[in-house]
Amino acid sequence: MPGKVNAGVPSGPDLLSPLSPTEDRELLLAAAYVSDAQYNRNVQFETSPQAIRLYHFYNHWTMRAATYFFIWVDLALALFEEPAVFPLPFLVTSIAEVLCLTAFFGRLVHFAKVTPQKVFWKDTKNICVMVTIVLTLIDLVIYASLEAVNIRGVRWSRALRPVFLINFPESRQIRRAFRSIRNTLPDILYVFLLFLFSMMIFSLMALKLFGDRDLRTVEGSPYFTNILDIAFELYVLVTTANSPDVMIPAYELNWWYSLYFIAYIIINTYIFMSVFLAVVYNNYRKHLKNEIHTLAYLKRHKMTEAFNILKVKVGTEFVVKEARWRRLVKVVAPGISSSHLELLLRISDEGQTGHVDKMNFLRLADLLNIRVVAINIKKHPLETWMPRVYQSSTSLLVQKMVQHRIFVWVYDVIILINAIFIALDEKDSLISYAEWLFLSLYIIEILLKLYTYEPSAYFGRKQTMRVDCVLFPARKYNSQQVLDIVLILRILRLLRVIVSIQRFRVIVTTLINIGPTMLTFGGLVLVVYYAFAIIGMEAFHGKVHFLDPGSGSPEAAVCGNPALKDSAFARGRYCKNNFNDLASSLILLTELTVVNQCFALLADGFALVTRQAAKLYFIGFHVVVVILIVNIFIAFILEAFFVAYSLEKSEVETAIEKKIQELGVGVQEEDMKDGGLIDHVDTKDSGFSADEGGNKKRDLRGLYFRIASKKYKTVDTLLQQMFESEIAPEGKDPSLEEILNFSPKKLNFDNSA
Repeated sequence: MPGKVNAGVPSGPDLLSPLSPTEDRELLLAAAYVSDAQYNRNVQFETSPQAIRLYHFYNHWTMRAATYFFIWVDLALALFEEPAVFPLPFLVTSIAEVLCLTAFFGRLVHFAKVTPQKVFWKDTKNICVMVTIVLTLIDLVIYASLEAVNIRGVRWSRALRPVFLINFPESRQIRRAFRSIRNTLPDILYVFLLFLFSMMIFSLMALKLFGDRDLRTVEGSPYFTNILDIAFELYVLVTTANSPDVMIPAYELNWWYSLYFIAYIIINTYIFMSVFLAVVYNNYRKHLKNEIHTLAYLKRHKMTEAFNILKVKVGTEFVVKEARWRRLVKVVAPGISSSHLELLLRISDEGQTGHVDKMNFLRLADLLNIRVVAINIKKHPLETWMPRVYQSSTSLLVQKMVQHRIFVWVYDVIILINAIFIALDEKDSLISYAEWLFLSLYIIEILLKLYTYEPSAYFGRKQTMRVDCVLFPARKYNSQQVLDIVLILRILRLLRVIVSIQRFRVIVTTLINIGPTMLTFGGLVLVVYYAFAIIGMEAFHGKVHFLDPGSGSPEAAVCGNPALKDSAFARGRYCKNNFNDLASSLILLTELTVVNQCFALLADGFALVTRQAAKLYFIGFHVVVVILIVNIFIAFILEAFFVAYSLEKSEVETAIEKKIQELGVGVQEEDMKDGGLIDHVDTKDSGFSADEGGNKKRDLRGLYFRIASKKYKTVDTLLQQMFESEIAPEGKDPSLEEILNFSPKKLNFDNSA
């Protein structure tokens, strides 16, 4: 029978007695293993007492936050360095960069103190960071020396700054994506070479078909007379950026020549680009699966190491005593509430035997990763102040009406009708009066919900309706403008209409679930964009300028460069698309990623102001970002969407929910949608509070729990669920040496499992 559960920490001698130095060291070592397993860190560290304490400090959130701070400061320096968005003296930016490098070196030294020397010097990440620091210092000295004698230098080391973002342990998700790309490259290379071969064959055919016919482009330049120009135009045609312009001169000569371009588009744009996606998807998934297998086995290995450190023999089996388990959890998650701790113990010690067996201990890292929400159900103030009135039959009828699903549906219909009225002519007096009617209905809704639901819970809910109350004090708007803004914001509640439909809700939830994985690729794209932006700034800075067309300057028509006279670049007014600062460069690269007509115009424009070899920069960006990274992004999103779309609760989540219900302290997800419960509260109460048999929601009082929404799943959790059916059960893992020396050629996890 579920009843009151005391979640207070026992005050027995085992828990309150001070630990011996040996026990303290064992506890810290086990906590380090569990923490690594929880956050999927793959770090080999020294096990001496001093090294263990340094390792805990290394992983402290303040140290990680400081590392990220200096990484972002280092990347942001490009905004203040020449060519700059916000110019600062070179002395200021160089001092800031030296401080960042000092912080990176300190972080590296700290890491060297906690890892074995052989492991540290074999780790490519550490070597990359050290080499980048040295190269950056050399570049700073050379550039400063040239500046001292008024010679403009090149800050080539700035393109290496993303190395710090990639190679510090905190960025393991981005590093994993890069590693998977690196492993996928050999397979993609063969397809790319075949694509280039096909393109060159068509280029030779075009040279023979059109080279001697004295054809001219729209700009008046020779048409298909140079093999390199032909190859570039045909490559651009794969992106469809110059279609159908590239075909027009030949098509005007004879319509039969259009068959050549149609054949080229079918073979290279549709077939080869589709093959690229298929090859990328297949190989990237294969390498990602091996990564996740390694991750899962290392996680299990670390938890086994932690268990072996803390285990004692009870009867015929080895277990971890409850007191040591509690201490361990408090070290790994110092901010955990006693209520949450008691809940996890009840799950791990199913029979309340006073100890945790190995199978349940190995789930601890997953248990700590599952977010459990504490819900504090309170009385409505009116129920306290005037219980007879609030509990009267009329009052209960009003509350039941507001809590009913039909009440929500009625207001959803009102919102839809309101949307139609907003789309109509607001100058009509009838429409204007109707808007005030809708506003009155919304105010009535707010008052009814405030009457029904406990106020702090009501205002704690993320609803659009709260906007109605906060906009009226805005003095700079007249009453009609305020009304318009309020009614427009109310339309956002139409999202609730969408979410209320099951099929829509599944899709929206799935997109939310894969959100963190999209952020991983956001970091990947940022690294590539930053490197290409720095290279572009060094190569093309000052070649193109935007001048106000109204200034009357003759240079405004040619983007400040006579080489662009009569060019499509200048006629299209692409002058703002330049590499004169970091912000402009990133915007230009974003336009190139979309691969619209500007790809050909930008490549031709910058080739005119420099040399034809500049086109290789734009082709390289397209190959790396559009063909490689975007295809990998699509492949990963497809896989993640398939998994998340059919996502079921994991075994650990099911165990937590089962125990919550057994203890009588559970609130279902559907009970939260229209009830006045406080969401996302990290309560520090010392115990659970369960109902004594009451079934009505309003009879529930005190602290309750539920599993948080699936949107809180981590990237690693989603990745592991993608391949968890292929992971061997506990006891059949590869050896640690096989895991650490993993290579697809050395070890096939499918076979080893």
